[in-house]
Amino acid sequence: MSLSNVFGIAGSAMNAQTIRLNTTASNMANAESISSSVDETYRARKPVFSVQQVDPLADNEFGVAAGKGVQVLGIVESQAELRKEYSPEHPMADEQGFIYYPNVNVVEEMADMISASRSFQINTEILNTAKQMLQQTISLGQ
Repeated sequence: MSLSNVFGIAGSAMNAQTIRLNTTASNMANAESISSSVDETYRARKPVFSVQQVDPLADNEFGVAAGKGVQVLGIVESQAELRKEYSPEHPMADEQGFIYYPNVNVVEEMADMISASRSFQINTEILNTAKQMLQQTISLGQ
């Protein structure tokens, strides 16, 4: 793998973490939204990542195919149970007197946000290090 591949790999990782931060922000923004039915209630969303494979036949010296970055396969909705609360006086209550809250765990979302932010920072450092290494390589020829 050449040093120039680092930019594409780190860039794809930063893009993936940006999507992760956006879905986390959406989940946090909707954490306390109320609905009168299960079908209309917001459900937590999570991005699904995968390795972008190079040629699987082109193994490196360790006998493992190297990846060329991260790809986002999609965003899936959580199938966890919704929070159901009995509140017959609430204007959005259904016929049985229940209101429904999303299945967003705010503590889990905060941990996810910190993890995504930290991963983004690490990839920024990788880009800076690769840039410095290339600059030093260029200055060797002078």
